[in-house]
Amino acid sequence: MSDFNVHILGCGSALPTVAHLPSSQVVELRGKLYMIDCGEGAQRQMRLQRLSFGKLVAIFISHLHGDHCFGLPGLISSLGMLGRTGDLHIIGPVGLKRFLEPILELFCDQMAYRVVLTETDTRQAQTVWEDRSVTISTIPLKHRTPTQGYLFREKVTPLHLDKASADFYGIPLAAYPAILRGEDFVSEVGEEVIPNSRLTKRGREARSYAYCSDTSYLPNNAPLIKGVTLLYHEATFLTSESARAGQTGHSTAREAALMAQSAEAKRLLIGHYSARYHATDDLLAEARAIFPCTEAANEGMCLEL
Repeated sequence: MSDFNVHILGCGSALPTVAHLPSSQVVELRGKLYMIDCGEGAQRQMRLQRLSFGKLVAIFISHLHGDHCFGLPGLISSLGMLGRTGDLHIIGPVGLKRFLEPILELFCDQMAYRVVLTETDTRQAQTVWEDRSVTISTIPLKHRTPTQGYLFREKVTPLHLDKASADFYGIPLAAYPAILRGEDFVSEVGEEVIPNSRLTKRGREARSYAYCSDTSYLPNNAPLIKGVTLLYHEATFLTSESARAGQTGHSTAREAALMAQSAEAKRLLIGHYSARYHATDDLLAEARAIFPCTEAANEGMCLEL
């Protein structure tokens, strides 16, 4: 399995059905877990998919509608009972503190770990998380309440030392940092110059994942996610229900595909299906007619990047 995976815990919309649970995903990157949205049943799905609660470092909430955040109180409590001691960061729109602080005070005051709540301005793209593995930025979305998506960009080393070449040319260890910054090697007396291209190998291209749910169709967002490895975009309705999509601040499967196309995404994953659809076949067909490299999300799915 890849070291960058997206696990689908829930991909339904507001009403849970026998087919789908409310929205929740886990991004797994180099042994760390980052949850996006936390609808009801998220922690049970983590157990079913054998995802370690101890590796969860942060939770990112797109907006404060219940199908995206009502799983938080139970998950926070369970982490306490499991003996967590390290901080848990939860990031989301303004209102997150008003939602969770009374719950933390009433039910979670004896926990051995700290819940750190950070509220963000959903009107602008901004970096909200950064560690050794990833940079996570917000994507402004348009819904009936302040909403943001999230863009995960993997950190990679652009150059790797070609040790065999370095040994062949007798490059001293002290010169390695400069070479990895892209500089040529110049001998102490300046008589010999070894081009950087002979001493290094290019690192692989950084992978990325964009999460866009819930939102009206926003073509102006395409530059923010241009070239993304995998785009998750809500496809709540078919085009036949486009009027309803406009009223509720959602997108159609066709619009999800148009976004993937204009953003030059490598792959598209659709989800957040309306409860009126008992199967995803028509939604998938509508999207694939425009963007063939489309998959339909389903609980238990793991996508490798």
